Amino acid sequence: MSTLAMDPTMTGTDRPLAPVAPRPVFRSDHAPQRENTRNATFRFDTSPRVLTVVTSLRLSGALMRVRFRADDDFAEFPSISPDDHLKLFFDVDEHGEPVLPTVADGRFSLRGLTHRDFTIRWFDSVSRTVDIDFVLHTHGVAGHWAAAAQPGDRLASMGPRGTYLVKDTFDWYVLAADDTALPALARWAESLPEGTTATAYVEVDSAAAQIDLPTRADLTVHWLHRGDADPGTTTLLADAVMEHDFTNPNGYVWAAGEAMSIKSLRCFLTFRTLLTRDNWTVDGYWRRGVAAFDRTLRGRACPQCEAPTS
Repeated sequence: MSTLAMDPTMTGTDRPLAPVAPRPVFRSDHAPQRENTRNATFRFDTSPRVLTVVTSLRLSGALMRVRFRADDDFAEFPSISPDDHLKLFFDVDEHGEPVLPTVADGRFSLRGLTHRDFTIRWFDSVSRTVDIDFVLHTHGVAGHWAAAAQPGDRLASMGPRGTYLVKDTFDWYVLAADDTALPALARWAESLPEGTTATAYVEVDSAAAQIDLPTRADLTVHWLHRGDADPGTTTLLADAVMEHDFTNPNGYVWAAGEAMSIKSLRCFLTFRTLLTRDNWTVDGYWRRGVAAFDRTLRGRACPQCEAPTS
């Protein structure tokens, strides 16, 4: 384990966990696997690493930010876009040490391990730390772990395995997220260049779950409160996006949340706007009743989608 990882109090860990102003955008020099004028796709070689908690901060009643160092100081760590995410593992052995994925038939095996995917909220290339935001569900292993996390606590991790970069070539951006995707939306907001026109729609339970969204962009934020309704049971987010003005087709829509509640957006953006497939992403981050939901269905059209007859 590195010296930095062993000592969470070393220089560089005093950078604010929740800065008021947007931070400089850092993008690593990894080469894309595929690229065009609008976007690029990346794949990375990755190995498991152990993360150590440096500090944490309660951002709202529903969100906890945890800062980590890594046993390898995040060597060759990719930082490309708000799509960057890590897989975190919550199992420990009889000695209380994190359990890493094993290699089976030349591939990493996740069988039997308790894992969840998390957006990399920020990678600090100077202090070699990563910030991860955890939704503090009243159920679920990740939320319970984050609520009790203390400096020195350790987790196994793996990733990022790949990411998707949307280039700064659009006239406007629409960002839409529920609680689980709010960390990614916040990174989107912080990454947008100065002068960019953007609108954010964010579904949370109440004003107590709202957070600051530092940005250089000209960003208008609409907070959608679902009240006593259970997460994933409303259409607040999809309805708000579908009411947006899409007259100018040179824009980009990014929406993420409960898979079924935002499913209709794929059909709407495909058939009811002038946007092309390079102009939007609709990503199911989770699905009600499904633990460790597989996000590989992201961006596909609904099986029921049909072009309107008129």
